[in-house]
Amino acid sequence: MALLPILRYPDPRLHTRATQVVEVNDEIRKLVNDMAETMYEAPGIGLAATQVDVHKRVVVIDVSEDKSGLLALINPEIIARSGEQVCEEGCLSVPGIYDKVARAEQVRVRALNPKGETIEFDADGLLAVCVQHELDHLDGKVFVEYLSQLKQTRIKGKLAKKARITA
Repeated sequence: MALLPILRYPDPRLHTRATQVVEVNDEIRKLVNDMAETMYEAPGIGLAATQVDVHKRVVVIDVSEDKSGLLALINPEIIARSGEQVCEEGCLSVPGIYDKVARAEQVRVRALNPKGETIEFDADGLLAVCVQHELDHLDGKVFVEYLSQLKQTRIKGKLAKKARITA
C-alpha cells in the first residue's frame, strides 16, 4: 500500500468529473487500499479518487470511531434521498476549513464493492453527509462551492496564504 498525495483546493483537477469504472480488477482494489491508507493517515472519514488525481468513480468512507467500518464504493450512485440536515463539513482537500452545508438527511446508495458485487444500503446522519460529500467530488464539486462567493474568496485567500507560509 502507498500514501497518495491529496489535491488541495482550488486545484482545477478537483473539478474533473470522474469516469465509471469498467472492470473491478486488481488495479482498482489497489487504488481502494491506497486510498484507505491515505484517508486514515490524513486523518479523515472519506476520500474520493478525484482528490488523489485519479478520475475514476471510487470512494472510501469510514465514519466509525475505531476505523473498523471501511466502505469502499465503486461507481456509487444515490438512488433516493429524503429529509434535510445541516451539518458542519470539512474536507481533506480544504484543510482547516469547516462550514455548514445542507444535505439530504437520508440516502439510499447503490455501488459495487471491491469484489465487483452490487450492494445497496441506506445511510443517515454522518454517513449520509459523507456519502453525498464524496460523490460531489466524483462530479467535480468541492463542499465550499455550496458557500457564498464571499466565503469562497476568503477560503481561497486563506489557503493561498497558508501555502506560501509552508512553501
